[in-house]
Amino acid sequence: MPSDLKERTTAFALRIIRLYSALPNTSVAQVLGKQVLRSGTSVGAHYREAHRARSTAEFVSKLNGGLQELEETAYWLELLDKADIVDTSRLKSLAQETQELTAIFVTLIKNAKNKPLKVLS
Repeated sequence: MPSDLKERTTAFALRIIRLYSALPNTSVAQVLGKQVLRSGTSVGAHYREAHRARSTAEFVSKLNGGLQELEETAYWLELLDKADIVDTSRLKSLAQETQELTAIFVTLIKNAKNKPLKVLS
């Protein structure tokens, strides 16, 4: 597992893409799949945007966007499971990674609020 968060969020997005690609071709699976595809692949984009932040407030805002996408991803994964579209065992690792990334983002947000960024001029 990549240790760098940029790599980790990219790996997460690739796993979401593979999940979507493997979904059945039913309308329900495709609608839920597009939702998880959108939310799961934007986590890394928010993380990268946060590193271009010009202020602590902007940094926190971008990370909060990523956190919202992670919460949404967890919801869509849960629906894919509960609707019996994807077997629970196949989603377990992805759901775990979603929880771990959520915890990391929460920690980053808390730390940023306690220790503001130094903006280079």
